[in-house]
This record gives sequence, structure tokens and C-alpha cells, in this order.
Amino acid sequence: MTVNTSLPWRIVPLTEANCDELCTWRYPPPYDLYNWSPWETMLQEQAEFADPQIRAEQYRAVVDENGILSGFVQFFPIVGVTRLGLGLRPDLCGKGSGIGTQFVQILVLEAQRRTPLQEIDLEVLVWNERAIQTYERAGFTITDTYERWTPTGMAAFHCMVYNGPSLIR
Repeated sequence: MTVNTSLPWRIVPLTEANCDELCTWRYPPPYDLYNWSPWETMLQEQAEFADPQIRAEQYRAVVDENGILSGFVQFFPIVGVTRLGLGLRPDLCGKGSGIGTQFVQILVLEAQRRTPLQEIDLEVLVWNERAIQTYERAGFTITDTYERWTPTGMAAFHCMVYNGPSLIR
């Protein structure tokens, strides 16, 4: 596996303006289940990154060299594990250019910097082959499969654990 850590992105604090923009992103079916509610709704419900404390502690924006929002990451803390939640801007997804793999690698690098001794994992819906292949190219392997509740009902997920090299230099 070739690891590219000289990527065109920076990980920065997730601002309210970023949050508002994330809520406008629209993924095509079947990925539309990843669409966020409108920002006003998120604020009213204090859901996810609309909660200022959760946003400050767990969420970051990923911006390109021009400061344009390219994605986001959540570093969800579990005892001994950093669980990644992530999203790449819809127009950057599914291009076959390897951009998704590079995106995941920069998130792994940041997770390793934050908590160097912790395992890194993520959850992915079992039907999302595009994401599974991206995560495998980035150094993750499937370690478990289970069902859990989602806003649309029960769904099957894979847990994938990072087994690639340390990206910290």
C-alpha cells in the first residue's frame, strides 16, 4: 500500500458556516441517507455538530488549499479506540481518482497524531461497496459485521479497523 501524506487538505475547526454548508450537501440515491437535516433543524435539535461542545471536541472540517470545504471528520472517542465518522463533498465522491483513499489517509494521520496509541476504526453499511473498497485501499480491514439501529430502522454494518502503517513521521 502506498501512503500519500502530502495531500492538498488541511484539518481545521468546524465552523458554524461549515456546518450550514454541510447541511446543503446532497448525495444521490442510495447515498442520500447520508444527507444532513437543514441546519436550522440541526440547531433546534442540537443534533451532532450543532451541539457546540460536541462540535468542538469531536468534529473538524477538511479544507483544500484554497480553504474550500471538501469534507468533515468526527473523531468519536471510545475507550481505547478512535472511531472515524466522515463525509466527502458529494461532487468529489465516486470519481475513481483515488481522492477518497487520500481523504481517508489524512484522517487516519490526524487520528494517529491525536491519540497515537489507540486503535482506529469506522463503521460502514454493508451495501456501500464503494466506501468499503476505499477504506480497504486506505488500510482498513473488516473485523466484524452486526446490525444496529439507524434513523430508518435496523441496518447491517461492517466494523473496519485500520491495519496500515503508522502515518506519523
